[in-house]
Amino acid sequence: MRYLFVVQGEGRGHMTQAMTLEKMLARNGHEVVGIMVGTSATRKVPEFFLRSVSAPVTEYTSMNFRPSHKNRKPNMIGTVLYNVFAFVKYFPSIRRIRKTAIESRADVVVNFYELLVGLAYMGRRLKVPCVSIGHQYLFLHKGFGLPLVKYPGHEGLNVLSRINSFGSCKLLALSFNHLPDDSSRRIKVVPPLLRPDVLRLRNSDGSAGESVCRGDYILGYMLNPGFAPEVEAWHSGHPDVNLRFFWDKWSEGPVRKVDDNLSFYLIDDKEFLHQMAGCGAYASTAGFESVCEAMYLGKPILMVPSHIEQEINAFDATRNGAGISAKTFDLSALIEFAKDYHQNDGFIEWVNSAEKIILKELTEDIH
Repeated sequence: MRYLFVVQGEGRGHMTQAMTLEKMLARNGHEVVGIMVGTSATRKVPEFFLRSVSAPVTEYTSMNFRPSHKNRKPNMIGTVLYNVFAFVKYFPSIRRIRKTAIESRADVVVNFYELLVGLAYMGRRLKVPCVSIGHQYLFLHKGFGLPLVKYPGHEGLNVLSRINSFGSCKLLALSFNHLPDDSSRRIKVVPPLLRPDVLRLRNSDGSAGESVCRGDYILGYMLNPGFAPEVEAWHSGHPDVNLRFFWDKWSEGPVRKVDDNLSFYLIDDKEFLHQMAGCGAYASTAGFESVCEAMYLGKPILMVPSHIEQEINAFDATRNGAGISAKTFDLSALIEFAKDYHQNDGFIEWVNSAEKIILKELTEDIH
């Protein structure tokens, strides 16, 4: 079968999922005929993604979060207002998605949580079937069990999920654990899509490979560089703890070295994974993809959510034994948690079943 990918360009998670799925489909005799990635003035397609995929990559202008004045969390009111008033500039992108879906002769469009795909199918129903994939669709599942009173704002996220999946025949909800499908909402619960490079770090029996160990440093990833002063402040009080943080602040170059025990690296997936394999613990802003990678490699995690989606991720990951959640990068709490941490073996087995489950959903009952 022939597939066209349309990928939201915000963060690294959707991109690494697309990289993984392309290789999975190719191994099983299918073809990805093109990959469309949404970009903006503040986000560009990372080099690691362009190096890792085989299908031709094209870019289109898409919506994105507007940062707060401290560049720590998205400015949600500003994001909504900016994108509403700038909406007319997305019309060419919607038309381009529709045109590419038709001209590529794809059998299936795979939507990695891109809002404009839902709008393309909403404007005039395309004959090419669409499958939407993302962990956010799990929040729509009737059995997810989110304590709603603690997470105001989840309704807006769920509205976004319904819009971007409009016209999709299936919603593949990436999940930390198995749940029954929710057929009333077209939701199929599937394992996380972790890259082959991650999977190869474990042996066929599920045990850790030679390069996976609990080293003497803490690894971190922050989508918004506004968290950097917070990390530096903690480091000033604990200068002997080795910290290695990744971000996407291109203006700082490949590495900004504060001192011998604190460095900020420009995001690069190969180097990030190498550092993940050897770290003693992991701290992040609770993006689904990197939390899954850390769980798979048996790393205790500190999650510092920067918006409602990540808050729900942190809630779900915590109840699945991944780690702890906090309002700030309190690495002291992470060090304490790591002392008694035990990896979730059931999660490792669940991840290893992904290829069989996801291939079935992408090749059967597509209409």
